[in-house]
Amino acid sequence: MKNLVKVGLLAAVAMAATPAMAALTVFQQFTGKYGLSTDGGGNIGSSLTSSSSSYTVSAWAPVGARVEAAWLYQTGYTFENRAGPYGVSLNGNALTFGSPVINNTVTELLSARADVTSLVAPIINGGTGGTYNFNITEARTGGPLFDSGTDGVALVVVYSDPSLTSNRTIAILDGFASVDGDEFIFTASRGMDPNAAGFSAELRLGIGYSCCGFQSSTVDVNGTRITNNAGNKDDGVQSSNGQLITVGGNDDPFSGLLPSYANDKERYNLVPYIGLGDTIVTVKTSNSSRDDNIFLAAFMINAEPAGLNAVVPEPATWAMMIVGFGLVGFATRRREKMARVSA
Repeated sequence: MKNLVKVGLLAAVAMAATPAMAALTVFQQFTGKYGLSTDGGGNIGSSLTSSSSSYTVSAWAPVGARVEAAWLYQTGYTFENRAGPYGVSLNGNALTFGSPVINNTVTELLSARADVTSLVAPIINGGTGGTYNFNITEARTGGPLFDSGTDGVALVVVYSDPSLTSNRTIAILDGFASVDGDEFIFTASRGMDPNAAGFSAELRLGIGYSCCGFQSSTVDVNGTRITNNAGNKDDGVQSSNGQLITVGGNDDPFSGLLPSYANDKERYNLVPYIGLGDTIVTVKTSNSSRDDNIFLAAFMINAEPAGLNAVVPEPATWAMMIVGFGLVGFATRRREKMARVSA
C-alpha cells in the first residue's frame, strides 16, 4: 500500500472565470469525421534490478482509417531530483519528450508528451482495422532500490474515419488537474439532442500514481456527480511504484453511475447528463486525497464547438491554501526512501 501520512489541510477553493495557473488545458482539437483511440500501460519488469521494463499498449482504428496525429504520454514522479522525462521507446524507437509538466498542486508528480505520429501512422494507415499493438520499453534510472521513475504511458491516437455519417469534436486536454478542483467547459454551436440517432458524448481520463482504494478523484458533469472513484492502477500489472496508471480506453466499458473503485475504468458516457437543447457540457474534477495526477482528458462528442476552455483557481485561492499548510504542516510524501509501495 502507499504510505502517506494525511493531515488536515485548511484550504478554500473558488473557481474563477479566467485561468490563473497552469492546469489541464486544451492541447489539440479536431472537428469532422474523426475517431479516437486511447490506451495505457505500465510495468517494472520481473525485477527492480533489471535494466528496463517492457509491455504493450494498443491503438484501435477501423479499416480505412488514417492517423491524423498520435502522442505518447509518460507519467511519473520527480523523486530524488530526477526531473524526468525518462527514457521510453516505442517499437524500439527512442522517443523525444517535451518539457515535463509538474503538478504544482501535489508534490513530485509529472507528465510529458512525445509526438509519435510518424511511428504510429505507417502501421495503421492501410491496415486491416482493429487492434494494433505497440511495444513500450522504459529504461530504469533509479538503481536496484527504485523503479524507473515512470509510472506508465498513455497512447492517444486521432484518426480520420470516412465511414462516419456525422461530425465529431475531439479535444485532447493535458498538463494536470488541480487536486483542489478544475473544470473545463464545452460550448456547442447549437442546441444538442441526446436522443438523436448516433449521438454520443464521452470523456476519458488518464491518471498517474493512483492505487489502493483510497486514492481517488471525483468527476461531476453538468452538476451531477458521476463518480467518486476515478483512479486506481487498472493498466498497471501490480500495486507497486512504476506501474500505477489508469487510462480510459477503447477496450474499457463505460463506467456506470457512481461505480466502485474497482469498476471505475475512467471512461464515461456523458449522454445521460445532457438535456435536449443544451449547449454546454461542464466537467469538474477534484482529488480530495491530494495524491493522484490527472494528466490527461480526452473529450469526444457529436457536436460542433463554439468553444472549449479550462477554468482553474485564482491566485488568492493558492494564498489561502499556503496559509492553511503553514498552520497544520505538510503531508509526508509518499515516495520516501524507507516507505515504498510494495507489490
